[in-house]
Amino acid sequence: MEHVLEELDWQQTPLGDISLRKRSEPRLDHQLIYEVKLGDEFLMSSLFVEAEEQLATLSLEKLKHNGHTQHLSVVVGGLGLGYTAVTALRDSAVQNLRTIDVMQPVIDWHRKGLLPVGDVLETDARSCLIQGDFFEIATAATGGFIDQEKVHAVLLDIDHSPGHWLNEANQSFYNQSSLALMADKLLDGGVFGLWSNELPDPKFIELLGTVFTDVEAQIVRFPNPYSGGESTNSVYLAAKAEAGG
Repeated sequence: MEHVLEELDWQQTPLGDISLRKRSEPRLDHQLIYEVKLGDEFLMSSLFVEAEEQLATLSLEKLKHNGHTQHLSVVVGGLGLGYTAVTALRDSAVQNLRTIDVMQPVIDWHRKGLLPVGDVLETDARSCLIQGDFFEIATAATGGFIDQEKVHAVLLDIDHSPGHWLNEANQSFYNQSSLALMADKLLDGGVFGLWSNELPDPKFIELLGTVFTDVEAQIVRFPNPYSGGESTNSVYLAAKAEAGG
């Protein structure tokens, strides 16, 4: 098979030039890989999606353990290649899924079906794609996300880690007051899940514990075909206290 490198889209955004490309990887028997770049930085690859999927799976498991088992309302912060949101939609208990992304081009990729997940996030009646700043929406003076309805779970995958931000302005979210404002938009027993490219940070776990109960961090391990070894990401999970708890 001939080596393929195709730029599917390129757009200017307030955060820099963003591009989506598809390429065949000769080192992996010409497997097709989708990659997103912001400027010269690689943001994500369809080759490594295990942790993004586990963000949804682990958060929903914790939610059900807390007694929320049906008619679930979920918010995903950060759309990307869509694996977190699509994994959430595979759970029939999820009734309402809103995915918020600041970049309109990324939303357009999903609406056009340019990605491996297709256009499921545009066509599934339970799903809504919203262009906006997740951090502003999460800390706004509303009862819920955009509207007044509290949600069962918030799954966040925007920054590289709580201490390594895609945009410097995002730093202001990772403190007690901002996390508390977001927690107010969760139902009692609701779950906040956060993806990180780095190993768990004890200081951030301690910070989460000042706002939430039952805080934990799980290391997600997955094979790295380039190194022949194993790579890791992390998923933080934090539950909001039950009423009277």
